[in-house]
Formats: sequence, structure tokens, C-alpha cells
Amino acid sequence: MAFESLTDKLQNVFKNLRSKGRLTEEDVHTACKDVKMALLEADVNFRVVKQFVKKVEERAVGADVMNGLNPGQMVIKIVNEEMTSLMGSETTEVKFQPGKAITVIMMCGLQGAGKTTTTAKMAGKFLTKGKKPLLVACDVYRPAAIKQLEVNGEKVGVDVFSMGSDVNPVDIAKAAIDHAAKNGHNVVILDTAGRLHIDEDMMAELQNIKEAVDVHQTLLVVDAMTGQDAVNVAADFKEKVGLDGVILSKMDGDTRGGAALSVKAVTELPILYVGMGEKLEDLEQFYPDRMANRILGMGDVLTLIEKAQNAIDIDADKEREMANRMKKGKFDYNDYLESMKQMRNLGGISSILGMMPGLGMGIKTSDLEGAVDEKQLARTEAIVLSMTKAERENPKLMNPSRKHRIAKGAGVDISDVNRFIKQFEQSQKMMKQMKGMMGKKGRFRMPF
Repeated sequence: MAFESLTDKLQNVFKNLRSKGRLTEEDVHTACKDVKMALLEADVNFRVVKQFVKKVEERAVGADVMNGLNPGQMVIKIVNEEMTSLMGSETTEVKFQPGKAITVIMMCGLQGAGKTTTTAKMAGKFLTKGKKPLLVACDVYRPAAIKQLEVNGEKVGVDVFSMGSDVNPVDIAKAAIDHAAKNGHNVVILDTAGRLHIDEDMMAELQNIKEAVDVHQTLLVVDAMTGQDAVNVAADFKEKVGLDGVILSKMDGDTRGGAALSVKAVTELPILYVGMGEKLEDLEQFYPDRMANRILGMGDVLTLIEKAQNAIDIDADKEREMANRMKKGKFDYNDYLESMKQMRNLGGISSILGMMPGLGMGIKTSDLEGAVDEKQLARTEAIVLSMTKAERENPKLMNPSRKHRIAKGAGVDISDVNRFIKQFEQSQKMMKQMKGMMGKKGRFRMPF
């Protein structure tokens, strides 16, 4: 997960502070020195780190903090506030043109940063907000990019405008605007070409597009895993093309976090979104305060709630039906599949645990992931999917021959099937016991 190493190091610093009843100036200085080293190792810009630590130390040596009832917590609060300020304090949204006017957004970035995928993710996000976006394939140098945009556009339910790879990107952009006006699209997103490195031809093409069409927002997609290099790329694009914001991709990977903590301070460009997975729905609005909480191991309940609201798509009737089945002690393999689906929509168990406050305090992210074997969950899902419709609806049908067939279909050992079925039966018994502890009016009563 993102920031794992940085979070672990900061947790050790805070643990030492909490153990002290009263802080001395030397305690604060030592803690700030450790914070400085942790940020530098996370590839945060040196000037940014220097300024950040200076502000924290100046505030932390104040009389209110040194003599406070819980000085350690006060220092953590200061670090949290300064880190939030470092990343922008306020959330920045994409600015749409008023009324029926078409908003034109130009996406740019280096090859391999995840620009095309991020472009489709963003279009899907706009669609849920009531917009009618149009994706435009302006990357004519990499034929696979056009196909990739078309495939991803279809997956998120967004139209894609393409003129092939033999047309000038400027002409494609102009034709796309006309197409959008005729077909009622109010957001046009231009997926421009990426390069392996910044070159004059690349910059000239982007400048020509901006001269030919009225681009309202120019957004740069940078790979968060490249650390400080991502900040340098953003600075170059801002100087030569002009940018309105940054999107950090691959924040779910083994990134050190330097880009997220440096890009706003160095370039003065806001971070709009962060890519938190490979799925097309894994694009999150960037909230500086929530990101600071994640980095400091304080969880992110608000994002978890929002993900739950967006992910759970069962209608009211189905929800009531499942609730009634649970009350009656009925729970079959179809219910298990549904629960797995909802869990995946929330990013998996390890992702959920990582957003829970308290679980991140002093516990390594790798420990959270190790506590939950996602591969084992995938195997159990494969076992259920290998069952027939009748077997899923009636678990009592299971016999040795059926179990052997299921094991073969799921590509697992028969012992895995037996273990899962045993665990499932234990869950059913538990639900029946819970049902027996409920009174006639649905109130809980003691079993004695």
C-alpha cells in the first residue's frame, strides 16, 4: 500500500512521544529530526522537508504544547495540520463550464504513467455526476492507445471519438468538438500522446492543440511510484504547456509518497484525483486532510463511507430479502457470492482495514495484508462458482462426488473444498443460534 514505509517510520516517532509525560525542547528536536529523515527517505523534496520540519518545530516548542496535558498528541496534531497544509488544505474540483457549454479537458503525461486508463476512469466519474463526456483518441503514435481507450470507454459506458492513426491530433481535437456539439456531449476529454521522456515535439503538439481549440483544463497524470521525478515532470509541463492540476496514478503500489507530499508545494498545482487500483472505478477525489490521516496511520473513515455508498448497488427489495433470510437463519452460497462482490467493490478486506482508525496506529500495513489472505478468498470464490445453481441454493446437496467435481472445476485440492464447506456450515449454525436468541419482536434475549 501507499506510504507504508513512511507511515511505519512516523508511527515509531509518535510512539516515543506518547510515552513521555512531559516534552523537553530536546525531545521535540529529536522527533523532528526523525520526521525529517523519514520524509527524505520517502523521496519528498529536500526544500519542502526543510520548511515543513521548521514549521512543526517552531509550533511544537510553544508553551502550550510543552506543558499540555498530552504533549505527544499535540505534536502529532501539529504534524497532521502541517502535512494537510503541505498538500493543499482544500479539495480542488474540475471546473466545468456553466450551462450547456462544452468543457474541454486535455490530458497529458509521460508514457507508462497510466494516462489513458486514468482518462477513462475520470470520464466514468463524470458520468455518475450527470455529465455526458466524450473521450477523444489523440494519441496517434501508439495504435494500442486508441484501442485501449475504446475498450475502456465501452466498459465505463462513455462514447469514444476516434479518427485513426493517420490524422493530425490537432484536426482530431477540432473534429471532436464539433461531434460533441452535434451529439449533446458537455465534456470533451482529449487523451493526448505520451512519450518516454519530455521532448520539444511533444510540447509543441500540446501547445498546438491548445491554440486550435479552447482547452479549459489541462491535467497532468504522473506516476506516484516515480517519487521526486514525478514532481520534476510536473514542473516541466507547467512551464512549457501550462497546467491546471495533477492526477497521481498508482498510489496503491509500493510508492514512497514523495510525489503526493511535494507536488503542491513545488509546483503550486493542486492534486485533483489519485488512482488507487487497476479497476476503472478506482479513482478517488484527493482530500489533503484525509491523505494526511492515512499517512499518519489515523485511518480514513469518510472515504470508506463514500466508497460504500457508491459501491453497494443492491436495490431496496433485494436488501430486504437478504435481511429476512438472515433473520430466518438461511444463508446459501449465493449470499456468500453477493457478500464477496460487495467486499471487492470496497477494495478488498485489506483496503477496508487500512482505512479504519486505530488499526493503522502502530500496525504495519504489511501485517494487515498478511492477516487477510486475499488469494484464499479468491480460491473460495472459485469453489462456489464451480457449483451448480441447485448446489448453491441448497448446501445440503453436497456429497463426495459433487465435492470432487467442484474441486476439479475450481482447480483446488479436495481438502480446500471440505475446509470451506465446514466453515460455511459453522456460519449457518451460528446464524441459527442468533435467530434463537431473538424474541418474537426481534429483540435479543439471553440463552438461559
